[in-house]
Amino acid sequence: MKDINYMQLGATLFIPASHKDLQVILSGKKYPNLKSLVIDFEDGLEENDFDYAMQRVENILSSISGVSPLTFIRAKDVTHLEVLLKLKSITTITGFVLAKFSLLNAESYLDLVQETKHLIMPSIEADELFNHQKLHKLKEIILTNKQKVLLVRFGLEDMLRQLSMRRKCDESLFDLSVTASVTGNFIATFKSVGFSVSGGVYPCFKDAKGFVKDVKRDIKEGLISKTIIHPNQIALFDEAYKVQKEEYEEALQIVNAERKVFKLEGKMAESLTMSPYSEELIHRAQIYGIKT
Repeated sequence: MKDINYMQLGATLFIPASHKDLQVILSGKKYPNLKSLVIDFEDGLEENDFDYAMQRVENILSSISGVSPLTFIRAKDVTHLEVLLKLKSITTITGFVLAKFSLLNAESYLDLVQETKHLIMPSIEADELFNHQKLHKLKEIILTNKQKVLLVRFGLEDMLRQLSMRRKCDESLFDLSVTASVTGNFIATFKSVGFSVSGGVYPCFKDAKGFVKDVKRDIKEGLISKTIIHPNQIALFDEAYKVQKEEYEEALQIVNAERKVFKLEGKMAESLTMSPYSEELIHRAQIYGIKT
């Protein structure tokens, strides 16, 4: 299994499996700063393009010596994942996004990847989002394969669809009471047992200011990484993920503290309770840099 940390994902570009530039994107030549991508066989692919896309992806994976960004395939369903795993070249990719991951298919999905070296990102998009008991059961199932899970995803647009809602470009999902409640419970459910959770898509790809605002709100709410749909969002994401110098220095003091409780910039600091956040912030700074 590849030794990869969720912080390395950065902005994850979703690309339809039929995209004309897929090969050059996979090589890292088209977007050299892109850290991760998902080849999408699900929502992003037209049904009549499926067979063509399958043949093309197989040809591309078998013809390249390696891929530059961390590369995942979003399989259409369990049956499709089973087909993908039989491709000789499938070991080239990092892993899979398990689309529409639910109580109906979770164990089947996990059984297929159990003996592989692929990492997985379950994507929860159905009514489990709104049912605490079902979400808890799903969490317990995912925990059986915790070592393979890079992070857990949720379908933000699927959430809005099921609620018959839309958000404006200047609105965060945390500005709306229903989506804030659902997402807050989702974050608490999975982060409390050690999983990282990815931020949802920001659909207004022409609104750079709104995207940066959305990324910063994700970070504040404990979401790491983010689904993106346009390459212009890559540089914006990387810049937003830079750590303020003052925050970085505080984090270093906390993780290196010799005392459990001490004074830090006029505030009480507890090294034990503050270390997880501080360690994540330091790791973020190591990858994305420090703002001076």
